[in-house]
Amino acid sequence: MRCVVLSIAMLVLFQLSCKGEEPMTIPADFPTFSVPGQETQMLGLREMFWLHNSRNGPGATLWDQWMVSPGMWPALDSTGYSENSHASWKRVLSNRNIDKDGYVSVHQHASIAHPAGWPFPFWNQCKGSVGWHFSFKDTVGPPWRLDHLSKPDDWRLSGAEDLGIDEYGWNVKLTNPNATVTAPAKTINMLNAPFLQLRWRAEGLGDAQPYIEWTTSDQPRFSEQRRFYFDPVQGETIVHDPIPVYKHPEWKGDLTRFRIGFRNATPDAKVTIQALFVQYDTRHDINGQCFIRGCTNCFEWTRDINFLRRNINRMRTAMHFTMSEFDTLNRKYIYNTWVGHDGRSGLKYDEEGNKHILWGHGVGDNYWDLVPFGAKDFYATLLYYESLQCLARMERAVRDNPQWNVPVSESAFDPDMLLKHAAEVKAVANKLFWNPKTGRFIPSIDMDGKIHDYGMTFINTEAIYYDLATPEHAKAILSWLDGDRIVKGDTSTGADIYHWRFAPRSTTKRNIEHYLWSWTAPESIPWGGQVQDGGAVLGFSYHDLMARLTIHGPDNAAQRLTEIMKWFAEVQAAGGYRAYYDGSREGSLQGGGTAGGLGLDREFIESVLVPQVMIDGFMGFKPYSDGFSINPRLPRDWPELKIDRIRFHESVLAIRVTNKEVEITNDVRSDIPTIIRLPKGNWNALASGSGVEKLADGSFKADWRSCKSVKLVRD
Repeated sequence: MRCVVLSIAMLVLFQLSCKGEEPMTIPADFPTFSVPGQETQMLGLREMFWLHNSRNGPGATLWDQWMVSPGMWPALDSTGYSENSHASWKRVLSNRNIDKDGYVSVHQHASIAHPAGWPFPFWNQCKGSVGWHFSFKDTVGPPWRLDHLSKPDDWRLSGAEDLGIDEYGWNVKLTNPNATVTAPAKTINMLNAPFLQLRWRAEGLGDAQPYIEWTTSDQPRFSEQRRFYFDPVQGETIVHDPIPVYKHPEWKGDLTRFRIGFRNATPDAKVTIQALFVQYDTRHDINGQCFIRGCTNCFEWTRDINFLRRNINRMRTAMHFTMSEFDTLNRKYIYNTWVGHDGRSGLKYDEEGNKHILWGHGVGDNYWDLVPFGAKDFYATLLYYESLQCLARMERAVRDNPQWNVPVSESAFDPDMLLKHAAEVKAVANKLFWNPKTGRFIPSIDMDGKIHDYGMTFINTEAIYYDLATPEHAKAILSWLDGDRIVKGDTSTGADIYHWRFAPRSTTKRNIEHYLWSWTAPESIPWGGQVQDGGAVLGFSYHDLMARLTIHGPDNAAQRLTEIMKWFAEVQAAGGYRAYYDGSREGSLQGGGTAGGLGLDREFIESVLVPQVMIDGFMGFKPYSDGFSINPRLPRDWPELKIDRIRFHESVLAIRVTNKEVEITNDVRSDIPTIIRLPKGNWNALASGSGVEKLADGSFKADWRSCKSVKLVRD
């Protein structure tokens, strides 16, 4: 894989959201939530939605699974928000970097880690690691890189001449064919060096065939048996080249020295080496799944056929990579064998209680970047299950609409095969990753066959949300979260699971053992003082609410929402999150480079998810390529729910629902008909005009050229 320019979308968003500005006045045409008798709470929800949606936008790939929908549906035209949001998402998704194998880049902010991976850990976070930076030109600043430069002292040149260091790096002229550049001798275990990253440029290499060659403590001489080729470059741009030397069967043991051989046929080429260093595999095993879901959400909300044509083969490529790289068709779950992603902890305690650092172990795979999730990865499997269903819908839509002229491809999937496989994944996951002793899902099973169960609430509520959990498992999960069932050994039980009020704790059992090795002192932070150890993230309260709605019903979900909004009202009255958690009360905020226990603002852009429960949950609105479904689930004291300014396909809708009525008004005379799917029952249509047709399957087809509103009533 090669990445010439790192994506800075997430870094820009992060910088903008760290300024701490108060939200501007809510525009009049921003969507409203209306429930008679719940006016104050609905105003608070709208305020929360605007607070976070005003800064919503594409970030790193892992957010594609969550952030597309809240950015798609608000029909905010007065500020250009809708147009800009749609254009941004389509542009970013269409330009996600997908390498030749099908891996989708993380696209997080720049660092000196893997250019297509997470920004840490990087090479100098390991004791005795190996690397040189001869220039920081166009390189991100500290702390995401070193604060000092190297010199090419003790390097050996053969068939080459040292031209010195300039602002771009160390310049070397190749004066003879088959020139080599040999690094000084240094020793490192190859577990800490699955990649070598070469940041370089070249002129005049022509048909050269560059390679990396190395020696080990057991094999002290260079040999073709320990050689790995990579592509030459040409031009003035510094290329960041992560060379996957871990793929070579002889890349094992202790590395003692390496050299670059150019295999240049002619002299007079010039090479600039900006940096050369060993590198951890910081890729994520969820990116393909998140990308597929993000593209599916984007198309189903917009019905932009051009977007689909640009991305359907990219979605297929990402799925093929996920299936082959993680052996999913055979295993029915994600099995991650990347170096450092074995699920083992980077910390180990001996019998006397002494802590040892296991360099290279515990590399993160997802949003929860300090906690190991491999090798048998439940969280990645959960997202894989959802992505299979998303791609199945897209493949079926393509098959049923030949007029879209979507390119025919051998990489296309049979939608029925995808759904059948999804059912197999669900069955296996509910057996393999279910812990009967604690009555909840575990994040992973490591290479030693050990489970690490710290009561991760987020994977459990998402398992219910994505309908991966069986009904029995879903009920067991909520009985644990509700405090009806006490899990022996947990640090937090009963009502304390919702200690932070706005969301359940991320974990319910204290964890000082199972982390990335560079998180060396988890015991130094008190329980609840770290997001990934007893803290909480506002955004994932959405999955908790949706799970409650599904299993316990709307009254239970509404009660939880009321508690969240009481907390939010107090926060706003105090002047916002930072003013509320100013040290005068319990709770420390994470964000802007500061570790803390509560994820609310700044880089926690997923906070925008919570108000989504109104449209996704209580209204039960779900977009499709040909229309939408509505499944109202209203609490007993909500006589009706109305949401306006819903941009769907080319329409702008206002929808009012009760448990027996659905009324839809469209402000746009769209020529795209809409299929409206409703819950079971005998529904009849009352329309202003003749543009509503009841179909054989009980759904309705609305032709917006003939009608502006539709009222559907269940007997």
